[in-house]
Amino acid sequence: MNQLPKDPVMLLSVVNTNLRDYYSDLDSFCQAKDVDKNSLIKKLSDIGYEYDKNQNQFK
Repeated sequence: MNQLPKDPVMLLSVVNTNLRDYYSDLDSFCQAKDVDKNSLIKKLSDIGYEYDKNQNQFK
């Protein structure tokens, strides 16, 4: 997760902000940022957040 924060709470904030402002879905975000989608989902799942496709954010 190259330029993304390592701290999971900061990561959550950055990802949700990017999803809200720039990307229509998680796949687009991961492709643009060269991020492994499964690793991202796991890291945020570890702090209790899951991706909601309908709202395009982790909740």
